[in-house]
Amino acid sequence: MSAKVFPGRYTAESHEGIVVFVIGMRINKWIAVHKWLPVLMAMPPMIKELAIHKELGCLSSESFFKLPLTFMVQYWQSEEELHAYSKGQNHMSAWKTFNQKAKNNDAVGIYHETYMISPGHSESIYVNMPEFGLARALGKKTITPATSSARQRLQKQQ
Repeated sequence: MSAKVFPGRYTAESHEGIVVFVIGMRINKWIAVHKWLPVLMAMPPMIKELAIHKELGCLSSESFFKLPLTFMVQYWQSEEELHAYSKGQNHMSAWKTFNQKAKNNDAVGIYHETYMISPGHSESIYVNMPEFGLARALGKKTITPATSSARQRLQKQQ
């Protein structure tokens, strides 16, 4: 990995509210490549679109693969922007394709979870890490004596 590591301890900048969106798929039948590969391939164009067009509201995303499962965490500015993207052309096209392919098909599964986090209801710490998670989405801030514990970081936001 070539990401720049920031030595020491840091946390994420405060926020006025953020949406955490978890999405992924699971390959249930490896042999049915023709059923799960189109589902897998539908995601990269959407991720690219969101990375290029920050005005859509996706602040950042992290992808993880532990096959047979894929896992992505996205950080969104608001619930409204997430829902607006879900109604957009690229997502609706991918969703329509998935529903056509998934009909009578248990070779692949998908999932998503959405979490709305109001101000003062999240905290983070990163030690000797690249920018990651909330800090990548919102920006990083050095830990100080006033923010050295999780409790302090939560109280500082309120």
